[in-house]
Amino acid sequence: MDGVISTRDSRPRGNAARTGEAVTCGSAGIVYDGRGDLDHEFPFCRSSVRKFRRGDIIAGAGVVLDMFARVQRGMVSASTPLADGREFIVEIVPKGGLIGELEVLRKQSLSLEYRASSDCELHYFDGRLLRDLCANDPQFQVKILSKALARVSELELRIISNAGSSLRQRLARTLLRLSALYRMDAQNSGDELIISQHELAATLPASREKVNQCLRRLRESKVVDGTQGKIRILNRKALEAYAEGAGLA
Repeated sequence: MDGVISTRDSRPRGNAARTGEAVTCGSAGIVYDGRGDLDHEFPFCRSSVRKFRRGDIIAGAGVVLDMFARVQRGMVSASTPLADGREFIVEIVPKGGLIGELEVLRKQSLSLEYRASSDCELHYFDGRLLRDLCANDPQFQVKILSKALARVSELELRIISNAGSSLRQRLARTLLRLSALYRMDAQNSGDELIISQHELAATLPASREKVNQCLRRLRESKVVDGTQGKIRILNRKALEAYAEGAGLA
């Protein structure tokens, strides 16, 4: 996933790795933050660790790679351009999610652009090891493919559901879905979402102006609140009602 990597040279003191710096696996095992470690989900060494700041491009569409990544901390958005030039955020990959595993198995290039939705840390794995493990361990292969199928099914159901929904319904559902992703981190209540209005519009997708109007009505009704780049859920029950279509004119 090194085809398009955006890094910033942030030089901390001591021996800590700077932002974007790879931490490689040597003969003595992984050494990261002063200790040897193996990712619990995969029975082989991660090849590197990279940290990204919010907004950094992680990998671009069309990149051919032989590595895949697991989101260890933070969230990553996967997007594609629409015909009118706007961005459509197809998926937001939360902590624990995988990036590029199907492309590695199929030996294909990435079809989406991946960007850090928040400050995040990714653990990278060798694609060859994944293919070998899937070929030799049917149970592991089923696990990987089941995760991918669940993501595709969720996306399909979301697109179908949004097709006949009002913008307010789609906005409410999106905020609740993002809240659930934030709650996957035990230290986060899911009530405060770090997302810009541009990103929110790209996720729906809808025009930024219409999304702003919808958010303003939700703020006036004390359903949500927030500042630039953040949205806080104040009344979850009301938001759930809007997501179900209640109270629509």
